[in-house]
Amino acid sequence: MTAKAAAKTEAKTLGRPRAFNEDEALDRALNLFWEKGYEGTSLADLTSSLGINKPSLYAAFGNKEALFYKALQRYASGPAAYTMQALNEPTARQVVEKLLRASAELLTHADNPQSCLIVSGALAGSTASHPVRDKLAEYRNAYLEALSQRFRRAQAEGDLPPDCDAAMLARYVATVHQGMSVQASSGATRLQLHEVVDFVLRQWPR
Repeated sequence: MTAKAAAKTEAKTLGRPRAFNEDEALDRALNLFWEKGYEGTSLADLTSSLGINKPSLYAAFGNKEALFYKALQRYASGPAAYTMQALNEPTARQVVEKLLRASAELLTHADNPQSCLIVSGALAGSTASHPVRDKLAEYRNAYLEALSQRFRRAQAEGDLPPDCDAAMLARYVATVHQGMSVQASSGATRLQLHEVVDFVLRQWPR
């Protein structure tokens, strides 16, 4: 290698941002989006929290929207994984109890923002954030369909009454589930959210 080439290599090395752990960076990005929402989180917030500059952020994750989608996947498979896990409970009533009680715990945990990223991540957004809002709606609709299918299975197994509207019951449960996030963000306590769950279970079809 010539002296000139060596100098260029050294300059590139010195100017290169420090290495960072991508998993840790995604966790930090997730926490920011979870706390502030998509539009409330600026690029400056992200680069400061992740400890990298904008070019490095783009090189590692793409733009802000692409990073949000990665953080959203991390949220769905991590803190919000209980949503799909609850579907494995043996009865429809147990599905709903696990789903709503786990939500009450997550929403009021001292280390978490008191909201659901999938519900509130981009509720109030500009036209530019419509793709993000649409993506969040896809997640909510997929969850609603999975819940509907689980209740239809429960109906076929005799676990729910034959005259029960499985799709409407799923929408009711999803509305309560998502509404708990709004209540938590407004200051509802863990006890109050569990009282909501108790009420839902008392009204459960028999």
